[in-house]
Parts: sequence; C-alpha cells; structure tokens
Amino acid sequence: MSAQIADHFPELARFPLADRPSPNHDARPDGARPDMVVLHYTGMPTAEVAIDWLADPASRVSAHWVVEEDGRITRMVPEDRRAWHAGVSWWRGRERLNDVSIGIEIVNPGHEWGYRDFPEPQMQAVEALLGGILARHDIAPARVVGHSDIAPSRKYDPGERFDWYRLAAKGLALMPANRPVPGEMGLTLGDGDTGQAVTDIQRALAAIGYRIQVDGIYDLVTRSVVHAFQSRFLGLAGGICGPDTAQMIFAVEQLFARDPRAD
Repeated sequence: MSAQIADHFPELARFPLADRPSPNHDARPDGARPDMVVLHYTGMPTAEVAIDWLADPASRVSAHWVVEEDGRITRMVPEDRRAWHAGVSWWRGRERLNDVSIGIEIVNPGHEWGYRDFPEPQMQAVEALLGGILARHDIAPARVVGHSDIAPSRKYDPGERFDWYRLAAKGLALMPANRPVPGEMGLTLGDGDTGQAVTDIQRALAAIGYRIQVDGIYDLVTRSVVHAFQSRFLGLAGGICGPDTAQMIFAVEQLFARDPRAD
C-alpha cells in the first residue's frame, strides 16, 4: 500500500506511508476546491488512539492526512473530498472552512496530555507533505493556517512549540522575515481594558484574518485571538497583549496586506 501512495505522491517516497481510510467525509460543495491548509495537533495520548478516533464513524471527525512523530504519514481522506476537521471556523471573511481546506493532523499529545516539541523526522514529513499539497492545488503559503487561527476561542493547536518560521523559510507559510526580538517598552493590554489602543489591536487582528469584533473592549474573545496570534507568531501563549505582541501584530497586518494571494 505504501508503494501505491508513493506512486501518486513521489515527494513522500522517503517516508513510511500507510492508508487508513476514514468514513468521515463527504463531497465538497459544487465549485469548491481546496484553497487552504489547516494544521492541527492530534491532542490525544498516542498516534494509534488518534488515528483510530479519526477512523471511527461515531467520532464524526477526520483529516486528510496524519503525520506521526517518527515521520510516518497516513492518508485518511482523499484530498478532493471534504474531511471533517475544522469544525466551526472562520478566516478572512469566510466560514465553513472544511469546504475549501485540506486538514493535516500532526501527532502530538497536546496541552491536555503533555505538550512537547515536534521531532525532526516529523517536521521533515510535514514539510514534504505540505509542499506537495501546495503545488498540487496551487495554494499560496498565506493560506496555510493553524486550527487556533480559525477557531481561537476553542482550539490551541498546533500551539506555541510548532515551528512556523521553519515552514516559512521553505516557502510553506507566511511569516515575518525574522523571528521576534524584544521591542521597546509600551502599553500592556489585558482583560477589561478599553479604548483606542484596544480598537487598534482588534482592527489589525481582523485585517490579518481573525474573527474578532472591533469594539475597543478587551474581552474573552479578544484574549483568545491574541493567544492564538502569540502561539503562532511569537512562540508563546497567554493572551495578554504586551508591547512585543502589539509590535508583531501590526507587522503581520502589513505582511498580509502586501500579499496578493492572502484571500
């Protein structure tokens, strides 16, 4: 079976490959094609448990691909079908992102079961898989997102330990050219704060693509979105918007504004 997968996806030939079909998929809506990729972590104790769950009809969830820590890649849903991985989701004005996305589950216990670094063999497999997907479907790097980007109030994956800058260096994601460095001292925003500074942060986050109300109130939704932004672009978490976070938010806003394929 692995040889058959490698025949269709030669970029994956150097990795262990498996097929584990999931019944949890259906047809994409008429006219819909994959134009984005969503990266997840499995958030379960083991790879076996996660794959069994994704293949269980009772779970009502699935993904197109699973990448294990040793680099093993399992195909679960054909890319032309709609897998059920994103749930309630939003990015850059669009919802129901299962319709137009390919989902990759990256094996990691996650924050509930002992979140840890993503090993080198796994990252190499993610890079090869993602590169092939982007090429096959002509998907722009700006359209590669994390589950927490599209559902920040309920999801934390792939989390602050996932190396987005590594992907960006290989043209597989849109990130600032350099990893963040400490900025100048300035205002720190947190729960219950109000005013123009909060409005500016919310407006910039909305322009990047997050679903957030621009009302000048630092509420739980704002904190969740800031947390999601921090985990991806700063490699940290917490949801409090300090000067370094604000600086990076405005820089990423400009980065997405300049990319003609971000939408």
